[in-house]
Order: sequence, then C-alpha cells, then structure tokens
Amino acid sequence: MKILVTGASGFIGNALCLKILDQGWQVRGVFRQKNEKSNVQKNVQPFYVNSIDSSTKWSDALSGVDAVIHLAARVHIMNDTNGEALAEYRKTNTAGTRQLAYSAAQAGVKRFIFMSTIKVNGEGRDEPYSSRDTPSPIDPYAVSKWEAEKELRNICKKYNLNTVILRPPLVYGPGVRANFLSLFKIVDKGIPLPLANVNNLRSLIFLDNLIDAIITCITHPKASEQTFLVSDQEDVATPELIRKIASSLGKQARLFRFPLSLLRLTGKPIGKSDAIDRLLGTLRVDSTGIQEVLDWKPPYSLQQGLSQTADWYLHAYKK
Repeated sequence: MKILVTGASGFIGNALCLKILDQGWQVRGVFRQKNEKSNVQKNVQPFYVNSIDSSTKWSDALSGVDAVIHLAARVHIMNDTNGEALAEYRKTNTAGTRQLAYSAAQAGVKRFIFMSTIKVNGEGRDEPYSSRDTPSPIDPYAVSKWEAEKELRNICKKYNLNTVILRPPLVYGPGVRANFLSLFKIVDKGIPLPLANVNNLRSLIFLDNLIDAIITCITHPKASEQTFLVSDQEDVATPELIRKIASSLGKQARLFRFPLSLLRLTGKPIGKSDAIDRLLGTLRVDSTGIQEVLDWKPPYSLQQGLSQTADWYLHAYKK
C-alpha cells in the first residue's frame, strides 16, 4: 500500500510517516521546501510543492497512491481577526483541500482522510461535543476547515471518493510546540500559576493516539464517509493537568487562587486572551462514535502521553 501524506514534516506528519513505514507500507510525503525532508526518515519519498491551493498540480504525487492523509493546513496568520484572514485561510484549507480531493478522485485513490479540528464544532461549552452537533465554527481557521469538510462531502458523493474526517482537540506529545510547550517550560521553572480555583474540563489527544486512529481509518471498511471526534477519552481540569505535567517532570506544581475575571482581563492587553480562555474554559469531546463504529480505543492513557512528552522535553530542552 502507498500512502500520500501532506504536511509530512510537521508535528503530526513526521510521526505519522514513521508509523506508516513501520506498517510495511510506502510513504510519499508532500513538502513545501526541500530542507523539510530532513525531519523525516529517508525512506519517505518526497514530493515538493510551492503551495497548496486551487492551482496545485497533484497528478504525479498521486500516481500509484492508495490513500491520502491530508494534514497540511494554514493554522496561523498574524492579526488574523482582520477581514482578509478568512480569504487567506480559504486559499489553503478550503480551495487547497478541494483541489487535492478532486485530483485524488480522478486518480482512483481509494481513501481520503482529512484532518479537521474540533473548532468546527465550536470554541467550548459545558456539554461534550459530538459528531451529531450542528457545526458552529467561529474563527477564520475553523470556518475554512468546515467549508473544506463540505467540499469533501460533495466530491465524495459526486465522484465516489471514500472520505474520512477527523476532528481532534489539542494534540500533544513529543515535538509539541506553541502554548503546550510553553506550559511545560513554566511548570519546569517552578513559576507559580494563578489557576488553583479553575473548575473546568478539557479533552486532549496524545500524538500516538491520534496516529493510531488515523492508521485504523486507512483500512477499516466502516470508516468510509464518517466524521469522527477523537480524544484520549479522559477529560482533565487545568489544575490537574498542571499537576500531572509537574509529576512527569519530577517537579512540584505551584498553583494559587486568583479571581478568574481579573485573569481574563489581564490577557487582553498582552494579546493572550485566547490562551487564557483555553486554560479556563471547558471543551469536551464525545469520541464514542469512533469507538462504536470502528471499535477503536486510545492505546495510551493521558498520563502515559504526558510522561512521554516529558521525556522528550527533558531530553530536548534540559541539555
């Protein structure tokens, strides 16, 4: 079996390519720059593109390919609240996905797996999100992903392309960046955090659990035309998450109580409102759908995932 992976040099793509090779399958990775391939194993066959949009030519990349796993996406634009942000996200995430899916259908690809986001469902609420909910994307990134999902469903019906959509929450694991890595650094340095009185629940997914779900969806006959929400199936409050991270690092969590309304106010002047909202808010994922349809369960617990992330962090940063 030959698998095409877009975003092959990224956080998820790099680990996924190695796992696919472990299965004894062939991998063709899509890269934006030639130096990106240094991040992945030499047995990944490279295919280089200048951009992923409505004009990308995919015929050579799709030759002989059995399945496509589309991870590549535009995930961040500076000042992305401006009016032009949505148009920029749409170029890659919506039009680029449509072009790749159409090309895959024309090339006879058997299965197309699209990495979407739980943000298609919304930004958080007290009840768990499920695949049965009416989508409610808010920011331009989520809107572009939801529009891409609709494009995929149209192509699936028109050209009989076998499509699977995955909507994960925050993904963590070895190699993680951005806010989750920052949280590890803060806990490692022993910086006190004003989060002791936060009473929320959030779903996460460990990188290896997400990859296991992707591998399952590649071949499982019941995955076709399904949308799955995936998680570690262990919701965790922010203070407990920090304690678990601290324990994994061999540290003591330092938490204190602080008025949450004031904490939210402090985030606005420094542009950290979204990050603070994620620390304080509830966002839960009901992933029973993939368990019932595919009999899939995450092979690693939340604590195991955090421990492996801590091992990587200590090796990569403590030196």
